[in-house]
Parts: sequence; C-alpha cells; structure tokens
Amino acid sequence: MTANTESELPVTPTERTTLEALEGSPHARVFEGEPQTIRLTLDAGEIVPPHQHPDRQIVLHLLEGHLSVTLGEDEHDVTAGEVVRFDGNQDVSPEALEKSTALLVLAPRADV
Repeated sequence: MTANTESELPVTPTERTTLEALEGSPHARVFEGEPQTIRLTLDAGEIVPPHQHPDRQIVLHLLEGHLSVTLGEDEHDVTAGEVVRFDGNQDVSPEALEKSTALLVLAPRADV
C-alpha cells in the first residue's frame, strides 16, 4: 500500500445506496461531495429547461425510459441502457418522451 501524494485524489470511503431509497424528485443527490451524483426522474412530456454545468464533465446513464437530450444545437435520442458523456459548458435540456430515470455524474473537468 502506498501513501497518497498531492497529485492523487483523496481516498473516499465506500458508500452504498439504492436509487429507490432516495427522496426528492425530479433531482435527488445520490452521494454528498465530488463527483456530484444525481438521480433524475422525469414524467412523460416533462422538459428540463436549457442550462449549463460550467467546468463539469457529465455522464448520463439512462436507466429506464426514453429521452430526447438537446446538447447545444444538437438533439440526441437516448434510450434505456445508453450512456452519454458531454461537456457541461454547453446548454443541456433533456425531454422525457416517456417516464424516465437517469443517473448523472457531474465531475470537475481535469483541464480547468
């Protein structure tokens, strides 16, 4: 076992939960701290207005449902099981084409 150096990330204790146990809708924070981990639940027809997550790299894993995700000027059709990674400095706006649940990880950009 080696000691951490300043360039390594701090050791994080193991945490465990279920998405069903989370309260709060449509957004529920899965774990505290970094990277931010969010459960997003949207009803069919629900739209999250365009917004940004400056200086973040985003990973969206669609667990169930069907989303149309607008990223900047481009629209992406995302179905259950798919994983999308994108830059948080652009506008993002998901629309639920059917009831959908996604897991989002918002990590600080390494190049900032």
